[in-house]
Amino acid sequence: MIQTHTQDKNVMLNQGVIIFVYLAVLTMLEYFVAVAFDAVPILIVVAIIKAVLVAYYYMHIYKLNLESHVEDENSYEYKTGTNRLGLWLFLVSDSFVFGGLMVMRINLLGLTRPPLNQLLGLIVTTVLLVSSFFMNRGETMMHNGDRKGFLDNTMITIGLGAAFLFGVVLIEWHSWPSFAEFILRLLGEPAGVEALKPSSGVAGAAFFMMTGMHALHVLSGLVLLAIVWRNARKGLYDEKQYPAEAAAVYWHFVDLVWIFFYPALYLIGTLR
Repeated sequence: MIQTHTQDKNVMLNQGVIIFVYLAVLTMLEYFVAVAFDAVPILIVVAIIKAVLVAYYYMHIYKLNLESHVEDENSYEYKTGTNRLGLWLFLVSDSFVFGGLMVMRINLLGLTRPPLNQLLGLIVTTVLLVSSFFMNRGETMMHNGDRKGFLDNTMITIGLGAAFLFGVVLIEWHSWPSFAEFILRLLGEPAGVEALKPSSGVAGAAFFMMTGMHALHVLSGLVLLAIVWRNARKGLYDEKQYPAEAAAVYWHFVDLVWIFFYPALYLIGTLR
């Protein structure tokens, strides 16, 4: 029984690695296509494929179809099923907010894009993808009774999420101008390029609305992960593990949103 349990854990961990490799390759393909060809249909298809991989393998959307043979409404298994459905209904409703922002971006900018550093966009996107990999790894370990593995991987996720916020808020938003300019020079941006601001016309408005709403969700995700990490450290999820799954699903949702925002802001269209 123990050997079978270990084998299942290893299979799930290996699957997480394979999905991450796919996501990493597709992200590099996006960047190459945007720089070399600017083929919008390919970028859209790649983003959809990445979103499907995250939703199915990392967010476990297939669990919504799992049949429950428990009719006791007070049982933990029954409550887990209803909580899972409730979380997905919330995420679907939240998706309309981000969908509205995407419609705004298309209407205002069309086939143009804000003057952003594409290499910085690739870096912060990679950081967020790596954070999802470690979150999936941590959730898998908690599901298999490895509390320490969950704590370690969740802490790495929190660190990477904070790094993503650092890259967007401090550097891309130029909240710390001197540091932002230093980093952007290292990434090849020529001197004298004016920083994008909320007042920089429709491009600035679209960029700060989209990244601002996403950053708010990243921040709330980090707070949620910190709470779950603290509770897991106390052993609260050793038996009842759904809160760890819910936190992971929310974090992957944040990643899924950025899968579409990244090409929309950094890759699709010519400079405005």
